[in-house]
Amino acid sequence: MKVHTIDLEFQGVPGVIAAYLLESGGEVALIETGPGSTLERLCEGILECGVALERVTKVFVTHVHLDHAGAVGWWANRGAQVFCHPRAERHLIEPSRLIDGARKVYGAAFDSLWGEMIPAPKERVTVIRDGDEIVFGDERVVAIETPGHARHHHAFAIHDVCFTGDVAGVRLEENAYLSVAAAPPQFELEPYLQSVKRLRELEFSRLYLTHFGGVDDPRGHLMRYEDRLREVAGEARRSIVIGLGEDEWRERFEMGERERCLLGRGSTEDWGRYQVVNGTSMCADGLRSWASAESNSMG
Repeated sequence: MKVHTIDLEFQGVPGVIAAYLLESGGEVALIETGPGSTLERLCEGILECGVALERVTKVFVTHVHLDHAGAVGWWANRGAQVFCHPRAERHLIEPSRLIDGARKVYGAAFDSLWGEMIPAPKERVTVIRDGDEIVFGDERVVAIETPGHARHHHAFAIHDVCFTGDVAGVRLEENAYLSVAAAPPQFELEPYLQSVKRLRELEFSRLYLTHFGGVDDPRGHLMRYEDRLREVAGEARRSIVIGLGEDEWRERFEMGERERCLLGRGSTEDWGRYQVVNGTSMCADGLRSWASAESNSMG
């Protein structure tokens, strides 16, 4: 199997969102499509790999957040079969609710950030569940249920490699800093930890992160990410206990994460790239929402 990493150059920034083009036994598939705003770059990247667009017949969706699946409908309408989590199906067939929610968050910036997300024909969307295997050329793509970042999240395994979506976090190339993908509204610590542990125990030889690129030390990476999940969750809990306001919490979280990035051999330019793809304000809100709900449930 050949794996091509296509840099979607989101917002003109290199190395923050990847799509993966796979070739095996005469078949061609995509894992991740990126947003509608980078569709032109995705198509260019496929052609640069020497592959005609019409050869892409399967698309695997890790989850329906716009930076991962915004262009799925375009491929489905061209005849590709889309494979997704049961909770993701309705959002691909009728994405209006997903789009409306994102427009409320991003406002006037929505179109330039995410572009168009068009509905996928129902007959082109196939639901897959944990452990399901899809034949692809000479390989089998295995769905792995991995909630925590989102309740509709799959990672995809092919032999001893894994395409992780967001469940293994955000680590831009040549930087030791690991950013926790904690976008609201579905961050949940315990399922997240269990998902990361599950991937670690499967002992992959290589991970492919959507944000961004290959990881050759999966066990070490996933152990570090478990630590980071516990760390930021603990900070969010403490912010509730000491009564920090939401703005104070966002500011404190951003300062701490920026310091970690710079200590991880990152530059201020690197920090800016992390902010483009996994902004700390958004993640602070996801962590705060989870911590508040946990606190309320404990009385």
